[in-house]
Amino acid sequence: MITNTTTALWQSLNNTDLVCFSHLRWNFVYQRPQHLLSRFANCTRVFFIEEPIFHDASDKLQIEEPLKNVYVVVPLLQHGYNEEEVINKQKEMIGDLLSVMEINNYFAWYYTPMALPFTEHLNPKMVVYDCMDELSAFKFAPPALKEREKRLLEKADVVFTGGYSIYEAKKHQHHNIYPFPSSIDKEHFGTARTIKSEPGDQASIPGPRFGFFGVLDERFDIDLIEQVAKAKPDWQFILIGPVVKIDPASLPRLNNIHYLGGKDYKELPTYVAGWDVAMIPFALNESTRFISPTKTPEYLAAGKPVISTAIRDVVSPYGENKLVHIANNAEDFIKCAETILKKKSRKSWLNKVDAFLAGNSWDRTWSQMAKHIDNKLVAKESIAFPNTKETAMAS
Repeated sequence: MITNTTTALWQSLNNTDLVCFSHLRWNFVYQRPQHLLSRFANCTRVFFIEEPIFHDASDKLQIEEPLKNVYVVVPLLQHGYNEEEVINKQKEMIGDLLSVMEINNYFAWYYTPMALPFTEHLNPKMVVYDCMDELSAFKFAPPALKEREKRLLEKADVVFTGGYSIYEAKKHQHHNIYPFPSSIDKEHFGTARTIKSEPGDQASIPGPRFGFFGVLDERFDIDLIEQVAKAKPDWQFILIGPVVKIDPASLPRLNNIHYLGGKDYKELPTYVAGWDVAMIPFALNESTRFISPTKTPEYLAAGKPVISTAIRDVVSPYGENKLVHIANNAEDFIKCAETILKKKSRKSWLNKVDAFLAGNSWDRTWSQMAKHIDNKLVAKESIAFPNTKETAMAS
């Protein structure tokens, strides 16, 4: 719940809008940006500017409002522009957006350093970089990404990271940086503990069921799933999510592996409710070195035992606290699964899970971020206007 105190805190920032530049689509997978920015939208307008979509029609700035105060902005550009023209077109469109929507006082919130070439001319009150992933390690990462991130870190007033491992890697690169690992909507996923009905495309799949939801991309350990599925043909593997950046033909096609496609965030608890075990089968490579999977606490909030590969931000703290089983290979996975399936009561484990998750929520994460932003703004204004009455009151 957004408290009155926290709402007042953001309103103290003089009705300042938030303008976000993202490499992710708002309607792709509901994750960190949506959780945080939808909470900011309770207090101010949020403009979520996506990467361009190229088409054959004339240039157009598409603006939609999927939630109150959240405006998803997509530049629709004609095919055929070179890189410089694409940058200039986006500059023009952002200028038009600021004018038409009367965005005068605003913060720039970045998820991607690749937005710098068409935004560096802007004059926001503050620049925030929410570094949720090490994007330079992802498949097809632009060569310029590292250099632009360096520039963004120099430009940013506040930096947040999506986990502790990426914080450790970045903390020496900025003076005002804070780790904020993935949080949870406990009430949403907690409904999985009591849901009895089955979604139609999962109802006919027998048990035991091992489930995963998320993006199927270069981070997903295809070989691990295939090896376990072959070794245990009576176990069923349910994979929910879009296939991105990898060839769908590379995915194993076995009778006990079920690809159910992408699902709406609201539907996820109904699927998780029917699983025996939840999985985080990520490969250990450069693209997963610094990730902090949001699904870890979400699975736990749903009351499901979890088997994960040795992702650093899962091992610590979840593995170390005996909340999640860690498997380094197919043999380990099978041993962990057999242990879980044999266990008759999970009451003590669930009590431990609930105690661990008690202070974890997106509301709390959002409010702590907002406080850091407010503190930095007050500090900036005290330097710019050291003798004003307003600064004295804010202090």
